Amino acid sequence: MMPEFRKDPIVNRWVIIAPERARRPQQTRRDRATATLEPCAFCAGNEAMTPPEVLVCPATPTQADAPRWAVRVVPNKYPALTKSGACTIDSSGLYQRQSGLGVHEVIIEAPEHVTHTATLSEQQLATVISAYRERISALRLDKRWRYILVYKNQGREAGATFEHVHSQLIALPMVPREAAEEMSGAEVYYDSTGNCIYCDMLRDEINDSSRIVTANDRFVVLSPFASRFPYETWIMPKQHSSSFEQGSTHETFDLARCLRDMLNRLDRALNDPPFNYYIHSNPLADNKSRLYHWHIEILPKLVQVAGFEWGSGSYINPVTPEDAARLLREALR
Repeated sequence: MMPEFRKDPIVNRWVIIAPERARRPQQTRRDRATATLEPCAFCAGNEAMTPPEVLVCPATPTQADAPRWAVRVVPNKYPALTKSGACTIDSSGLYQRQSGLGVHEVIIEAPEHVTHTATLSEQQLATVISAYRERISALRLDKRWRYILVYKNQGREAGATFEHVHSQLIALPMVPREAAEEMSGAEVYYDSTGNCIYCDMLRDEINDSSRIVTANDRFVVLSPFASRFPYETWIMPKQHSSSFEQGSTHETFDLARCLRDMLNRLDRALNDPPFNYYIHSNPLADNKSRLYHWHIEILPKLVQVAGFEWGSGSYINPVTPEDAARLLREALR
């Protein structure tokens, strides 16, 4: 069965039906000091074990046998979506579905067998971020795609099936629900105030400071006022920017520094938690927007989503954002 999108007729939530994903291999999460199972498809020298790359960020060799690449981007071998075929839509009666078209790629973040992104250098993380931006810019040329989501799962509890550091990218023919709801709320606020809600939130958070974790010249890390999960944090550019892929080289290095700092704080404060992060950016149809502000949301996997959350659509967070920010501020002192 080919993958397909199916739309819940009650809440208008799209899901992906992708039987091929059930065949994905699994690796067991272990202490970072232990040896990995061999071979690892993401390690340098095993490139033939993955589909041919769509992007290679070259390394700067320091010795003759050094890896030729710093970051590779390859098609996902077990994709949730496929970019082949025509887009077909069936909207008969209550139910709506369409062919499961999309792009699903893996960003391999290092040639060596590294299992924790926080251990990468700032230069290496900057190369990873540059790869994100380059792939988004390339994929936006295909007008079938309306949204591109970059995300990372670290740790089996957070959904990772391989321990070698990697993140993923999916290009979609629709704007996903979470991003669409953010856009809708930002639009309502902009229509009533003429301001970006994220910019106003940043101003208030900086003035209050109790939920600020860290900051540098271009970015702020904060625990949002209504955090859904313990130690949830957002990385936001200080200056208004709606599209993640349009950042400058200087911004890329500042973001890498900020992200690495934040992941090290989580590692130190929470004893190496599994986590997810994802980038919410403007839909591809808009190059720039005065009402939306891109950001990265980092979610440590410390609690399970259970019956109340599933049944209500709300969340119970046992840690206040203020306490979370304070612990993370103190983690590297």
